[in-house]
Amino acid sequence: MKEDYYDILGISKGASTAEIKKAYRKMAIKYHPDKNPGDTEAEEKFKKSAEAYEVLSNEDKRARYDRFGHQAFEGAGGGGGFGGMDMDDIFSQFGDIFGGGFSGGGGFSGFGGGFGGGQRRAKGSNLRIRVSLTLEEIANGAEKKIKVKRKVQAPGTTYKTCTTCKGTGQVTRVTNTILGRMQTASPCTVCSGSGQIIDQRPPEADAHGLVQKEETVSIKIPSGVEDGMQLKVSGKGNDAPGNGIPGDLLVAIEEKEHHSLQREGDNLHYDLYISLSEAVLGSSREIDTVTGKVRIKVEEGVQSGKILRLRGKGIGNLNGYGKGDLLVHVNVWTPKNLSKEQRDFFENMADDENFQPNPEKSDKSFFEKVKDMFS
Repeated sequence: MKEDYYDILGISKGASTAEIKKAYRKMAIKYHPDKNPGDTEAEEKFKKSAEAYEVLSNEDKRARYDRFGHQAFEGAGGGGGFGGMDMDDIFSQFGDIFGGGFSGGGGFSGFGGGFGGGQRRAKGSNLRIRVSLTLEEIANGAEKKIKVKRKVQAPGTTYKTCTTCKGTGQVTRVTNTILGRMQTASPCTVCSGSGQIIDQRPPEADAHGLVQKEETVSIKIPSGVEDGMQLKVSGKGNDAPGNGIPGDLLVAIEEKEHHSLQREGDNLHYDLYISLSEAVLGSSREIDTVTGKVRIKVEEGVQSGKILRLRGKGIGNLNGYGKGDLLVHVNVWTPKNLSKEQRDFFENMADDENFQPNPEKSDKSFFEKVKDMFS
């Protein structure tokens, strides 16, 4: 079971944005690879803290995490959402957490002249698609195979060292301040921080040495997703130039309308319409569920508005907390056009002030007569 992001950073769920950033900075400094060379445990904690910060520092991601937990980002590509971050991801995305790399005569020094130091691997652009799901697929989980057009490295493309940054991926600048000479580093704009530029490429490739290719991607949809939720398939976006990191495939969920079931969170609602005779005498009816049709018993004397609860027949909870229920709303159909015999019957009932129909005590022939007239 994955560790809670708030626990990783040692903060409360009500922490402010500034508190989240401060907590992450503290963890990143403590477990930074430059301070813990060869320590695999420290490296793992360094990655976990970056993963937690990736989610909690983003307002939208944090809201989804607070509501659905880790499963808000899981289920796609067989992996765990943001758990696939590597050192290059962390250094490229969160390099500004220390306010830039620096070193000066006052005895201050950053980690390698910049967060992560050295060459920065460029990341390819993300792709976005929309996947429509039936209520049955949402309730039970599904696996979708989608054809995606993505840019990949063209065979025959070669690269050479960027002459601007000399392959480091960074351009350094030295400025004089009241604290002494300060050195800052920023990504090279010529090679986008990759340290490489194209040497040769085939005619069909674009300026970055990429060609478009159609690929079938398998997407695992967990039970309980909601309309508008977004899943991520890591590494299935566009490739990046050189030795860069592929972008991600972002999958937006769209929920199709069901012909007879309405969703409310993990619960489902079904409107059951029965005749007057069925309400009086009771009946057995077949209704829809997300796992197929089931037959339910309607007790005699049921009142319109009665709700029958079928436990566990709803939607599987996204966090794994069981399943919701199916609520069957009983609606008794009242006839609008009556025959003379039917009208006389009800008029006689209305005239009898002592008439109190009770299926358990009254003569069954009365209810049989109702059934004969209104069936």
